Amino acid sequence: MPVQKTEIDTLVVGAGQAGIAISEHLSTLGIPHLVLERSRIAEAWRTGRWDSLVANGPAWHDRFPGLEFDGLAPDAFASKDQVAAYFETYAKKFDAPIRTGVEVRQVVRNVGRPGFTVETSDGVIEANRVVVATGPFQKPVIPPIAPADDNIHQIHSAAYFNPEQLPEGAVLVVGAGSSGVQIADELQRAGRKVYLSVGAHDRPPRAYRNRDFCWWLGVLGEWDAETVKKGREHVTIAVSGARGGNTVDFRGLAHQGMTLVGLTQSFENGAVKFQDDLTANLTAGDENYLALLDAADAYIARNGLDLPEEPEARTRYPDPDCVTHPVLELNLAEAGITSIIWATGYSVDYSWLKVDAFDERGKPKHQRGVSSEPGVYFLGLPWLSRRGSAFIWGVWHDAKHVAGHIATQRTYLSYRDATQREQEQ
Repeated sequence: MPVQKTEIDTLVVGAGQAGIAISEHLSTLGIPHLVLERSRIAEAWRTGRWDSLVANGPAWHDRFPGLEFDGLAPDAFASKDQVAAYFETYAKKFDAPIRTGVEVRQVVRNVGRPGFTVETSDGVIEANRVVVATGPFQKPVIPPIAPADDNIHQIHSAAYFNPEQLPEGAVLVVGAGSSGVQIADELQRAGRKVYLSVGAHDRPPRAYRNRDFCWWLGVLGEWDAETVKKGREHVTIAVSGARGGNTVDFRGLAHQGMTLVGLTQSFENGAVKFQDDLTANLTAGDENYLALLDAADAYIARNGLDLPEEPEARTRYPDPDCVTHPVLELNLAEAGITSIIWATGYSVDYSWLKVDAFDERGKPKHQRGVSSEPGVYFLGLPWLSRRGSAFIWGVWHDAKHVAGHIATQRTYLSYRDATQREQEQ
């Protein structure tokens, strides 16, 4: 039986926020393209997140410019299902050429002719260009220190959905970024004893002086920062839109009954050891928090804004016992810990992309998404062009730049010199 073959100018791999964004811009520019998605539109929002997840930014901010959330107040936080529905609606708005249920298995550059040969679960595609819109959350990472203990239920945060799926007993949550802290809080509110391993983090206020932190980062120019500050490459951000949005306060969580511990160091003989860095990590998070308050106050004074003062934002809980007397080692059985949730991030998998577009560490080589490999583009990655690149609105603007680059290249390739035009007349 002959293999089905399709020819297309530009192939987009992935129909999440990045794939839909680039599809809109390509459509506006009249560039023929096809978007392939191995599952459903915005699948990561549907099945790769816990049940109660909401967006970390308010609805007025975490969206594309061309469509608001239906039936959602601007300052509300969209649920994961509302976000998935939003992207489906957005794709229908401009009739995005998306083909779902098709997996891209291999992309190889053609030899002696332009473009790429793309092997998929639904046949072969010949494409002049390939846009990789698979995002940064591809392979859940559980560090090698994870104990080989069948008596402990261990899952990555990507596989956590609700407290009921875990066996009875206490839970150790490793990782205190947005995912880890929200999961730990949910478990504690469900009546579980929770130990939260806190590493280095940024901790912005959810809102300050009647403005959400997303607004503050915008007017202060932080979203447009083009490079990561030295030493901050692996610092996570602890922020939440849960229950209408609240500032993450680790000491407050401890006063509610959660036990904070430092960075998880090792497991041995049924015990876990933590680094003695909890106080330092909390202090650095406080400094990040206060720095944003100071910058906001200065901006208000400089611009003469009439925004209410909020002195209570600078008050803090006293250090709980788990901070003044940190737990450095814990016997899992004695603590009643039956589950470990690894909120330890993701890695990318480009094994299917057989092109020279990666550095020695396997990271894409690109400039604002334009790869070092001609004809290959990347979208949806953190810091693709700036701090806001990995966010819903940020990827839309990055996609506009990439689509413009594609349009420019098509213009050059469509050029015919004067001699050829005369011969064709």
